[in-house]
Amino acid sequence: MSQRRSNMRLPPFFRRLFKFKSMDFETAVWEMTQLVFAPKKVFRNIYYHKQTKNSYHRADPAFTYLLLVFQLMTGLAWGVAYADGAGRTIQISLFFAFIHFLGVSLLVSTLMYFLVGRVLGKRRQGLFGPPGPNTPGSRGEEALEFGYCFDVAIRAFVPVWLFLYVLQFLFMPLIARDYWVSNLCGNTMYLLALSYYLVITFLGYNALPTLNKTEVLLAPIPVLVIIWLISLFTFDCATNLAPVLWCGVGLRKAV
Repeated sequence: MSQRRSNMRLPPFFRRLFKFKSMDFETAVWEMTQLVFAPKKVFRNIYYHKQTKNSYHRADPAFTYLLLVFQLMTGLAWGVAYADGAGRTIQISLFFAFIHFLGVSLLVSTLMYFLVGRVLGKRRQGLFGPPGPNTPGSRGEEALEFGYCFDVAIRAFVPVWLFLYVLQFLFMPLIARDYWVSNLCGNTMYLLALSYYLVITFLGYNALPTLNKTEVLLAPIPVLVIIWLISLFTFDCATNLAPVLWCGVGLRKAV
């Protein structure tokens, strides 16, 4: 009975959702900085985390909370600049945080949990930790945890947030102009954001010793470069793919 109760307990991530004093926001800020300048450092110690916590997944919600707040603030900025009314601004902010960030990260995590585990690793899978010791076939095997897939997804979102939600907002008055140089700068932001996303995703899964041929995760980058070259003469990403457009708000000039 006691063993069954222990198996039914909530994962540590959910048990710590509202224990703000125990969250390591300092490390979360450090990780965000390193993900832009030296992303390898973020996943360098993942093996030691597994040895001490028996899980690759980091159960601290600090990183999620911090990026969620940043998305809310970014949404408010876009809403004030381009939306009509406070209600619409709040709606954009919530959409940025819970759909663009959390929703997309959960979707990517789910896809990677099934695809990476089957195609690259063919190992047992867990949710927020390895399969329990009484799980058939789990003894001696490493697990690809859904929680770790979520960790990778939200960390890969950092450069997307930086390039497409912050820098694009700041430079929108310039890159939205009808000049080729403006198109070059705007489209390059999208190339950098998506390429960074793929690189960090690769680094995250490459850090797991049970996976192999993780280089395939970098395969879309050359395709992105080709699309970027073509788009320089055919498509303006800034005026057609800006995050606020996905909320049903047009890119009128900021007042």
